[in-house]
Formats: sequence, structure tokens, C-alpha cells
Amino acid sequence: MRRRRFVAATCGWILAAPVMAAPAPRLRIGLTAVILADFAAFLSRWSQYLSPRLGCEVAFAARDSYQAIEDMLASGHVDAAWVCGYPYVQHEAQWRLLAIPLYHGHPRYQSYLIRPKTVGEPTIRGWTDLRGKVFAYSDPLSNSGWLVAQEQLARAGIGPHDLRRTFYAHGHRNVAEAVAAQLADAGSIDGYIWETMRAQRMSAALETEVVWKSPWHGFPPIVAPQSAMNPVIEALQRVLLAMPQDAEGRALLQALNLTGFMAGDPSVFDSIRKLARDYGTLK
Repeated sequence: MRRRRFVAATCGWILAAPVMAAPAPRLRIGLTAVILADFAAFLSRWSQYLSPRLGCEVAFAARDSYQAIEDMLASGHVDAAWVCGYPYVQHEAQWRLLAIPLYHGHPRYQSYLIRPKTVGEPTIRGWTDLRGKVFAYSDPLSNSGWLVAQEQLARAGIGPHDLRRTFYAHGHRNVAEAVAAQLADAGSIDGYIWETMRAQRMSAALETEVVWKSPWHGFPPIVAPQSAMNPVIEALQRVLLAMPQDAEGRALLQALNLTGFMAGDPSVFDSIRKLARDYGTLK
């Protein structure tokens, strides 16, 4: 009898205990800081746009370096990330290509060499004039802010010791600001970002000028780990591709100075693969 009463009481306790709800699904997206002046406000708007369409909460995690974003993807702290083309070609066996942004309708952009806006005869007209100068890179894992510069410096016959000093500004906007403040004589910058800064009348773009433009390269893509089993990832791709189809999506794209997204096509990054093999770490 005692055993039956104990079992009955235990079952009653189990039935009366509150049912623990499964945690709500959540999608975490990593990215480096973009050039918008109202960065936090924009991410809030984008999250509010994506969340109901994906049926889950969307949270953004911004970091200052591409390495930090790589580490977050590898550790599972983010489910997807907006990365540069150089890290993508290094990790494409581990990363799934979800979407490539369209800039003026194309999935490509250029790297720029910029200098301070000067009055009179400029001292820097191209890469060969950088000998003995201070040079600003964006990030060691940036195609436009490092890899392209390695190719051009090598072609100009300028080695690391031929430059007076180099430094990483950790962000393309920071490159423009360093060159505008003449902390650097020149810098290598994402042309899309410089053009967007100029369109937004940011002083760092207005106080610098373009010396040289690279050939076109694959635009920084949005990726996810190949091993990701999150069904929301599939929905994210569909929602990104559909953004131009509604007014709110078009407004968000306009704020980013983009016209849309296209499905991933690895061949878009062929030029970066070649640069990475010849001047970077890709073997």
C-alpha cells in the first residue's frame, strides 16, 4: 500500500509539475561593422524585418575583425555570417555559400587605393609612389583591404621594408578616416564602402580621393557552416533573395547601397582565389 501511495503521489507530482517549453528558435548572424552612421538602429530594423519572415528571433553580432567572425562561426556562436571573399575562398570546404549581395545589380565590387585630397601636385599617383610612405590596410583577412594591395605592391617592386610603416585600421571606414587625417599617406579600401560613405556625405570620403581602382572581384558573401542543420538557414536564403520584392526590403537595401542578393555562385570568387594562391595563404 505504501508503495502504491508513493507511486501515485510521484505521478501526481510529475503531472502537476509545469511543462518546460522548448527554447524558442533563434538565428544569430555575425558581421563586421558596416559603414552606416546609424549602425545599431539599422540592425534593429533588419532584425524586425527578418524575424517574422523566418518565424524566429534574429540577432546580429558585430565584431571588428574577420578573424573574430570566423571564430564565431567555427565555435557555433553564430549560425551564419557576412564575411569577405578572401576568408570565403580559404574556407569554402567548410562554409556554405548562401547569398551574394548585388551592388548596382552585380555581385562584384572593386578595391580602391586612396590618398588625402590635396591642393596642388599630389605626391602619390599610383602604387609605385608608395616607397617610403605610411600605408593603411583594413584587415589581414580582407581582399580589398589587404590581398589586392599585396599583388599591386609586388608588381610595383615594393616590399614590406620599402614602406616606412604599415598598420591595420580594422575596418574600411577606419582606413578612410586614417587617410583623411593624414595618419597614413594612402590606404587600400573597399570601393563599395568608400562610394557609400561619399554618397552619405561622410567627411572621411569627402576628404580623400581615389588614385586607382582594381578589377572587379566577388562581393563579400553571406555564408553558413556546411554542417549546419538549422532549417531556418534555408528560409534565410529565400528571404534575402526576396528582399527587393517589398517596400520595406527595398528600403533596407537602399540603406546598404545594394540592389538585392543572388544565390551563391562560387565562380564569382575565381579572381580572389587566384590572388589568394599567388599572394595570400591559399594553396
